[in-house]
Amino acid sequence: MKTILNNPFNYLGRRKAKPHLEEYYSSQWRLMVRKFKKHKLARVSLYFLVAIYAVALFAPFIAPQGLTSYDSQYINTAPMTLKWVDSEGKFHLRPFVYGLKSGRDPVTLRKIYVRDTEVKYPVKLFVEGESYKLFGLIPTNKHLFGVDNPGKVFLLGTDGMGRDLFSRIVLGSRISLSIPLVGVTISFLLGIVIGGISGYFGGLIDSTIQRLIEVIRSFPTLPLWMALSAAIPPRIPVVQMYFYITIILAFIDWTGLARVVRSKFISLKNEDYVMAAKISGVRSMKIIRVHLVPGFISYLVVAATLAIPSMILGETAMSFLGLGIRSPATSWGVLLQEAQQIENVALYPWKLIPLGTVILTVLAFNFIGDGLRDAADPYKK
Repeated sequence: MKTILNNPFNYLGRRKAKPHLEEYYSSQWRLMVRKFKKHKLARVSLYFLVAIYAVALFAPFIAPQGLTSYDSQYINTAPMTLKWVDSEGKFHLRPFVYGLKSGRDPVTLRKIYVRDTEVKYPVKLFVEGESYKLFGLIPTNKHLFGVDNPGKVFLLGTDGMGRDLFSRIVLGSRISLSIPLVGVTISFLLGIVIGGISGYFGGLIDSTIQRLIEVIRSFPTLPLWMALSAAIPPRIPVVQMYFYITIILAFIDWTGLARVVRSKFISLKNEDYVMAAKISGVRSMKIIRVHLVPGFISYLVVAATLAIPSMILGETAMSFLGLGIRSPATSWGVLLQEAQQIENVALYPWKLIPLGTVILTVLAFNFIGDGLRDAADPYKK
C-alpha cells in the first residue's frame, strides 16, 4: 500500500498531484484565472487600473478644487511638494506646504512664485471646500485633503488660469476612463450582433454587411472624426456631448470585431452541436446566443481589453483637436489641448503631466490584454 501511495503516477495517492488534476477538472475560466495570475505585469496593471478607477469614482471628493475653481493670483504655479522637515531642520508629524510669494525671473523677467519659508500650512484630511454631489446624489462639501485659507496646495501646479492641475486630472479621469468602457460596450454589441448575423445567415445579408463594413473602414479616421463632430450642434450640454462622442467612437470601432465574429461563426455554424440544435428546431437567435457566442467568449474578453486603449487614445485625440469634450468640462485630452503651445512645454513642463496618465493607463490595459491573451491560449502553459 505504501508503494502505491508513493508512486509518482498515482494521482490520487499524492497531495502534490492535485494541481495536475485541477487542469483536467477545472473550468475554462478557472484555468484562465490561474494563468493570468502568473503574468506579473498584467497583475500589477490590474491593481493600477482598480486604483485609478477608484480615484475616478470618488473624483470630486479626492480633488481639492472643483472644475470652476481658479485663482488668478497663482497662474502657472509650479508643483508644490509636501514637506515633513522645515528649513530649520525641525520634523513635523503632519505634512505641510510653504506659502507662496511672487517674484520675477532674473533672466526672462516673467512672473514666478517662490516658497515663503516663513509661512507654513499643515495639510489636513477631510477639509471643507467647494460643494458638490458625490455620485451625483449626495450633497457635501468634504474633500480628502486641503489647507486652511489663505493657503493653497497645488500638488501638480496650476494652468494658465490658476486652476489646480491635480484636481483637473482627477476630475477629467471620469470622462477619459468612462467613455472607453461605454464605447467598447456599444461597439461590441454592434460587432457581435451584426457580425453574427453576417456569418450565420450568409448569402445576400453577408455580402451587404461586408460591403458596408468596407465603406466605413475605407474612410481615414481623422477626417471621419471631423465629419461626425461637425454634425454635433454647437454649445450643447456636457452630458449630450459625452453621449455624442461615445457614439462616434463606437460607430467607428465595431467593424473590426464584426469581421472576426463573422469568421468565427462561419467556422462554428457547421459543428455537430449547432446542427443538432437546428434539427431540434431551436430558433436561430437562440443558437447564436447560447451555442455560438459562448464558443469564443474568451477571445471576446481579450479583444475588449485590447480595444479600450484605442478608445482612450481616440477620445484624447478628439479632445486634443478640439472635436470632443470642451471646457469648462475637462478630460485628459482637453488638458493636453490646453498645453499644446510650445511656450507651455518649454516654460511650464508640468502641464504635460496628463500625458503621463494617458500613457500609463494605455500601457496598463495593453498589459492586461496580453495577460488575458496568454491565459486564453490553450496551448500556452
